[in-house]
Amino acid sequence: MTTDNWQSEHSTLLIQVGMALFLVALVVGLMVQQFAVPRLGLSVHLLGIMQGILLTVLGLVWPRLALGRTSSRVGVGLTVYGCVVAWTANVLAATQGGSAMLPLASGSARSAPWIETIVTLGLRSAAIALIAATVLVLWGLRKGPSE
Repeated sequence: MTTDNWQSEHSTLLIQVGMALFLVALVVGLMVQQFAVPRLGLSVHLLGIMQGILLTVLGLVWPRLALGRTSSRVGVGLTVYGCVVAWTANVLAATQGGSAMLPLASGSARSAPWIETIVTLGLRSAAIALIAATVLVLWGLRKGPSE
């Protein structure tokens, strides 16, 4: 596999996941009032739109990063994990009655304790993954690929 090939594959994966998340978020926008906590459903919709755009833009930028194959793979994994898990945790909270981790959108609504634990773990691990991915992207932008 050539360098251009794996970079292209990583880029394409980010764009595909980004557009899929964007599409699902558009559909969620049609169902906001059906969620147990509609305000949190709106947050799920907006988060999916924003993260879908983020993944798509990162997919377009990815080939310009000065990263090796392994660090690129790690970066893609962290980015996809962070976006998908954060969105999924928000969906879980919105469908199950809210979360203390999302007080502005949930208000006083709360889910069962085990749901709260899953949402909390998901949101915290996603935040760590996205912070690490962002640092990796910034590192990769230190210089363009050698031409």
